[in-house]
Amino acid sequence: MQNELQRFEQALLANMGAFGVELSAEAVARLGTYYSLLTRWNERLHLVAPCSPEEFATRHVLESLILLEHLPHGAKIADVGSGGGLPIVPCLIVRADLEATLIESSQKKVVFLREVLREVGRQAAIIPQRFEETKTPPVQFVTCRALDQFVSKLAELIDWAPKGATLLLFGGDALKEKLPEAQAYLIPGSERRYLFVTRMNTDEKRI
Repeated sequence: MQNELQRFEQALLANMGAFGVELSAEAVARLGTYYSLLTRWNERLHLVAPCSPEEFATRHVLESLILLEHLPHGAKIADVGSGGGLPIVPCLIVRADLEATLIESSQKKVVFLREVLREVGRQAAIIPQRFEETKTPPVQFVTCRALDQFVSKLAELIDWAPKGATLLLFGGDALKEKLPEAQAYLIPGSERRYLFVTRMNTDEKRI
């Protein structure tokens, strides 16, 4: 009988094609390390809702990795509300060329993020503050997947984002209503969850 880590890794391999992702054996092993650490910390920090290894592989990791087709080589990214590391940690694991700044206000989650990056052999800047209190880093992309009260903070996030940056945001119909001009990509296996892609121009109308 397979253990949970084996089930997670098998689900990655079985479903990666549906998400347009190709994972090397090394990437699968590093993602397995990430999964093992997160499940170990999850009971204490509530990083993600409890789920099966298969659901974590698809609903969290592979979903996060759909960002990669929108990120050119050497892209600089600010990940807002990093929490348990989604979506940015899986992306850093698979693409070592990416440069990321992780913004997370929970000190306990910051400790987790530092440990997981160390264990998977990746580096990133971590800012232990709310994004509203943080100087905007010089990045080309801003990602966000699980920020508390996301829709209500969207206007602040847009004002905070660097001019000319591309926002890569995960959400549902409520976010779709707020970003009518964004390109909306339906997430594989989902009926109402999207990746929204929108570039902020210098004359972007604030919402």
